[in-house]
Amino acid sequence: MHPSPQSSVRTSYPPSKIPCATVHPHTCLQPQAVTALLSASRFAFSGNFKANFSSFSQLNQNVSSFQRKFVGEVKRCEELERILAYLVQEINRADIPLPEGETSPPAPPLKQVLEMQQLQKLEVELREVTKNKEKLRKNLLELIEYTHMLRVTKTFVKRNVEFEPTYEEFPPLENDSLLDYSCMQRLGAKLGFVSGLINQGKVEAFEKMLWRVCKGYTIVTYAELDEPLEDPETGEVIKWYVFLISFWGEQIGHKVKKICDCVFWSRWTCDYLYTVLHKTEDYLRQVLCKAAESVYSHVIQVKKMKAIYHMLNMCSFDVTNKCLIAEVWCPEADLHDLRRALEQGSRESGATIPSFMNTIPTKETPPTLIRTNKFTEGFQNIVDAYGVGSYREVNPALFTIITFPFLFAVMFGDFGHGFVMFLFALLLVLNENHPRLNQSQEIMRMFFNGRYILLLMGLFSVYTGLIYNDCFSKSVNLFGSGWNVSAMHSRVLQLDPSVPGVFQGPYPLGIDPIWNLATNRLTFLNSFKMKMSVILGIIHMTFGVILGIFNHLHFRKKFNIYLVSVPELLFMLCIFGYLIFMIVYKWLVYSAETSRVAPSILIEFINMFLFPASETNGLYSGQEHVQRLLLVVTALSVPVLFLGKPLFLLWLHNGRSCFGVSRSGYTLIRKDSEEEVSLLGSQDIEEGNNRMEDGCREMTCEEFNFGEILMTQVIHSIEYCLGCISNTASYLRLWALSLAHAQLSDVLWTMLVRVGLRVDTTYGVLLLLPVIALFAVLTIFILLIMEGLSAFLHAIRLHWVEFQNKFYVGAGTKFVPFSFRLLSSKFSDDVA
Repeated sequence: MHPSPQSSVRTSYPPSKIPCATVHPHTCLQPQAVTALLSASRFAFSGNFKANFSSFSQLNQNVSSFQRKFVGEVKRCEELERILAYLVQEINRADIPLPEGETSPPAPPLKQVLEMQQLQKLEVELREVTKNKEKLRKNLLELIEYTHMLRVTKTFVKRNVEFEPTYEEFPPLENDSLLDYSCMQRLGAKLGFVSGLINQGKVEAFEKMLWRVCKGYTIVTYAELDEPLEDPETGEVIKWYVFLISFWGEQIGHKVKKICDCVFWSRWTCDYLYTVLHKTEDYLRQVLCKAAESVYSHVIQVKKMKAIYHMLNMCSFDVTNKCLIAEVWCPEADLHDLRRALEQGSRESGATIPSFMNTIPTKETPPTLIRTNKFTEGFQNIVDAYGVGSYREVNPALFTIITFPFLFAVMFGDFGHGFVMFLFALLLVLNENHPRLNQSQEIMRMFFNGRYILLLMGLFSVYTGLIYNDCFSKSVNLFGSGWNVSAMHSRVLQLDPSVPGVFQGPYPLGIDPIWNLATNRLTFLNSFKMKMSVILGIIHMTFGVILGIFNHLHFRKKFNIYLVSVPELLFMLCIFGYLIFMIVYKWLVYSAETSRVAPSILIEFINMFLFPASETNGLYSGQEHVQRLLLVVTALSVPVLFLGKPLFLLWLHNGRSCFGVSRSGYTLIRKDSEEEVSLLGSQDIEEGNNRMEDGCREMTCEEFNFGEILMTQVIHSIEYCLGCISNTASYLRLWALSLAHAQLSDVLWTMLVRVGLRVDTTYGVLLLLPVIALFAVLTIFILLIMEGLSAFLHAIRLHWVEFQNKFYVGAGTKFVPFSFRLLSSKFSDDVA
């Protein structure tokens, strides 16, 4: 139930030791240790030892992140990451497969680090070759366009020559107007031609621009190319048109040429461009293939180098002893593995002075480590989403493994739907080692990570479906009904157990299937599920209050048991526990024959608080006296809950001794509340020791604020008392969602399958197949996914709000160890 114990350790690194291998020991590292750091980390974190036993503490909080010792190395690693990302991008553009190793490569030694810095030269060379290739490719496309342009415009010229008109000799200029169009031809102005290629999307805009600028003194001819060409700018293959512009006069010619510059056409003639381009591409591919062989290991190694230097920046540099000091938190069970990792790292890196580790006392609150496996990890994530547990606090994930899928199944109870969910989760569990599942999309990965949660939710839904006798909204008659309908002598099937000869005995498992046909089915099921929801909710909340007692026992705060937990239990049980008693008592005492004279539980529960003047027929004799006694106990528990703890802490703060109060271990370092101040200010009765540590003496000087403690306890008490009522009502969602799921399933069956089954035999088979397919699709998307998600969210709310807030604070810090396993090993994460 409690997290693993932690140790504060100080480790010291010599010239050849790595600070990444440290735990919360104090660690000293010589300056030369940076040289041997990468070599040692290869052994400490390559899988030979556990890589999740140390969490580093930040010792340079007052130092700017830009002024720390290894910030230069971190920047070099970031530069290498940028270069590798560029290489991966170019390799993908060349359609070269990227090999991914099955095992993660170790952190590189120093010699290999220097070799990796040669990547900068490779990047410069690749950029130059790529630039030249793109330039050659662009020139080649221009030549191809020019070739097509010459071929098409040649036909234009031949056609114009055939129809070329003849002109007479020039007449005197003074006889004709210069503004006459025919006169301009006679002026002997030389005709000019401009030709080129233009893509299909720019033809209309090109014509409008020529018309407006040249005022109609141009003749434009178009011809579409037989084959599409690649756009040199975008790389898209599009249709192109060859245009030929005829004009006269130099002024208009300049305007036309400026407009054509937007379209650009080429005058290149170079036959060997194909050969040069192909050789450039071959050379580039050879370089990229060579780089692809080692790019995976380089990417992983650079990530590990960066992680190591980041951890080194968290260490403090001791100028006197010329060493690095690291402080890490480490579980006590892993101290031996940590020491072995330090020794092996020093030995393999050839260190002259070994690193050493010392366990040091601390007053800091340790982080919380809860060891999980692939089965419990999903349930622990549900609890951690509410809040990471405080150190040594009761962990509700152990109980969530059972209560969460069970409450989900109460809302989702259907044998058929639960079995489909169980098969889907079982398929994921059996194929959990398949690599494609681990690399799937985000939604599928969520299902995969919660496969064991889905497995238990489906299994529990099968059980509750058997209890409800619900399978795709239909009941299954496994043992034969215990009702004799023929004795009712009525056309309306309204079940009444008080009619003689109708009810012959209970159904062996769950609800009798005859209720699926009865007209009063909803009345019966609503009564059953509503009472069941109240019973399950009160038991669940009471269990949460009881778990809080274990927290108080562990932290040696027994006064919280007497002044908080016991009043809370009395308040809960005297009211809502008594409600459960009345429900169960009525089930056991009153039979079908006497059910008509049985009093209403709701009326009796209301009369418990109203004290009616007239006597009522209760469930049992002496009921009124018992209810008044329970109300007196409830009324007395409220002031104890409000004032008991604050008055006790005030009395304790004034120097009085108390029974059942002691401090050990973790309570010595908890100093975040007025309650701890009062406890530390009292006499130390732990194991008869009257001496206090220096740190505790300092805390006694803090001011004891009785008003703050009183207000905190009053708020907590009001929240608990009102929460008992609202939380009990909140558990009615179990009934509501179960009813909604059953009715929606029944509607889906009625509107689809029943319609398909009622068609005559001639076309019934042909219609039934698509109807069943549609029914299956809607069942999966509406009832399994949407309704399942709704029930999942409501189950989370019941655990977070109604259950965990009775005992779980969730104000701790998660233990995050330094581990290379947390680094991503996918190329998709490195390239944006």
